[in-house]
Amino acid sequence: MPAPGLPPTDIDFTFFDTVARLRAAGCVFAEDEAQLLLAAAANPVELLEFVDRRVAGYPLEHILGWAEFCGLRIAVDKGVFVPRRRTGLLVEEAAALLFGNSDGGRPAPVVVDLCCGSGAVGTALARRVGGIELHAADIDPRAVKCAGRNVGPVGGQVHEGDMYAALPPRLLGRVRLLAVNAPYVPTEAISMMPHEARVHESRIALDGDSDGLASHRLVAAGAPEWLAPGGHLLIETSERQAAGTASIMAAAGFSVTTVRSEDLDGTVVIGQARTTGY
Repeated sequence: MPAPGLPPTDIDFTFFDTVARLRAAGCVFAEDEAQLLLAAAANPVELLEFVDRRVAGYPLEHILGWAEFCGLRIAVDKGVFVPRRRTGLLVEEAAALLFGNSDGGRPAPVVVDLCCGSGAVGTALARRVGGIELHAADIDPRAVKCAGRNVGPVGGQVHEGDMYAALPPRLLGRVRLLAVNAPYVPTEAISMMPHEARVHESRIALDGDSDGLASHRLVAAGAPEWLAPGGHLLIETSERQAAGTASIMAAAGFSVTTVRSEDLDGTVVIGQARTTGY
């Protein structure tokens, strides 16, 4: 696959050499990655730098500067959590709820992407649904800066801070939908994650404490005062931890449903707030 700046005589050799190096390093989709790196490189020297970084274990998305998510190119900066394909289920379920509760006579529904990382979830929702008042929040300054590049173009705002402390007080009791991909990897399991995640992504975006559910407890406990009556809280979790996440949300007063997609390998727990005020 030709890349801008690469001499035609070097194209075939460069492609096959790149594939060979990536495959030797254990990249399962070596051909696809080689094409992406070739397209991104301005010249053979830069291509070699890209391949060296990938072979050393850097995430492909950090090298390219973007990740494919829900049919979009999401900007992803160095050290920022890379959106996973499974999180597409969180977007699908959130979009279905927003479409199902649309009312042209109401103000734009307030949607919050909490623990937003790159802002991928909120950005994908805004692109898919439209007409929402989008807010994204994260505690990591690098994530906040990166999210601004994604959320800004769809009309959203990004806030820096710890959980709900990041949100403007004017949103209290007004949030129609709260989409959350908080860290849920148990601390002891982080050492078993792929090198590119445990070394090159922010620890705070991965570590969910001893059982992986510490952030889910905080999110569920704080959500009722922020959600509008009948609003929804959606939390991505793992299939193994789904029962724990559901129990936490039920204890916080939500009516709970768990959704699983084998195709995406994704699991989302959906909670609906009471229809009366808190």
